[in-house]
Amino acid sequence: MVEPRGELDHHSAEMLRVSLHACVTGDCPWIVVDCSQLDFCDSTGLNALLAARLESEAAGGGIHLAAPQPLVARLLEITGAGRVFTLHDTVEAALAALPGEPR
Repeated sequence: MVEPRGELDHHSAEMLRVSLHACVTGDCPWIVVDCSQLDFCDSTGLNALLAARLESEAAGGGIHLAAPQPLVARLLEITGAGRVFTLHDTVEAALAALPGEPR
């Protein structure tokens, strides 16, 4: 599980990219991103999530987003990105939906 906090923008997106890549190339390509503490996400942050989604799916996994806050949920809605991610209201629901061992 990855837990970005605060703002996901051009200053912090690279750190998220590295974390997600480490998960995908580790022993489980299924990842939950806990968005409950993520107050803001710009296009750079969204691109990091989308790129990680493609990498995860290529490895046979996927990325589930859990508990997106209103601004992040709105970004996912207006960009259409919410249709390509599996979204969950809670982290627990996201973890329960993963096949195998959650990351």
